[in-house]
This record gives sequence, C-alpha cells and structure tokens, in this order.
Amino acid sequence: MARLPVQKIQSADDRTLPIFAELDQLADRIRMEAFNLFSRRGGGDGRALDDWVAAERDVCWPAAELAERDGAFTLGVALAGFEPAEVSVTATPREIIVKASHERSRQPANDVRWSEFRSDSVLRRVELPADVDVGRISATLKNGLLEIIAPRVAGGSATKVPIVTGS
Repeated sequence: MARLPVQKIQSADDRTLPIFAELDQLADRIRMEAFNLFSRRGGGDGRALDDWVAAERDVCWPAAELAERDGAFTLGVALAGFEPAEVSVTATPREIIVKASHERSRQPANDVRWSEFRSDSVLRRVELPADVDVGRISATLKNGLLEIIAPRVAGGSATKVPIVTGS
C-alpha cells in the first residue's frame, strides 16, 4: 500500500491552483458531451440527467464511492493501472479532487480491432456533504483502489442541498 501526499487547501474559497482551472475546462467538455447525447436522442424525454451522467463517465470520470463511517468520509476511487507517482489528491474543507495521468506515448497498434481504453488521464471531483478537517486527510493506493479518509470537523453538520425542479 502506497501513501500519497494530499495537497491541502484550508479555505474552500481558494481557487488559485491550476487544478481548479482544469476542472472548469472538464466541466465544459462534459456539458458539451451531454448536449450532444441529448441532441442525438432528440431530447425532451426527461433523460437529461442520464445524459449528464453518461457524459461524465465517457469524458474521464473513474468509478467512485463515498461512505461515512466513524466520523469520517471514506472516498474510494478506481484507478487501475496508475502508479502512486501518477496520482495527485487535492482537498478543501468541502471537496476532494483526484487527478491521475500517465506520462507515456503509445505505439500505434495495427492489429487492434477495438479498444475500451479511452484515456491516460482521469479527473474526479467529489463535493462533500459536510466540512472535513483538511489537515487530517490521508490517501493510500493499493491494488488500483485509491482510498481517501477525510475526518469530519467536530460538531460539523451536513448541508442540505435544495432540489430545484424544472419550470
């Protein structure tokens, strides 16, 4: 099991790191892909959220799971094939960002009939439902699973997210 460094940002308002600009660009790509999926279907059938989720998955997001146990959030992210040096974790009091990328060139394979390998780079942002103690966040990578432990701030309460319905 390899322990990974976590870039810890104490203020959720501090958006100066380059990773935040990358997230904005990724959101634009996802938005465009979701629009394309919606357009190809002809739209209007109440599946816009399905299109968004499919676009996220198609563009770059690895599978993930967020759980809460013993006063901490545990985030698991599937990163099969990535080495610890290729993974970066950034955390603020309300979000965790995982970026993994291979720095290698691929040889064109003339004998490949099809491939499901999409990218040598993934980026995932998870918004947390309550504040965490950024200073105590830890991350480990073992057998292709990144596990991040983010202890909740003592006495912190979850934030309710309002659900907006279409007009």
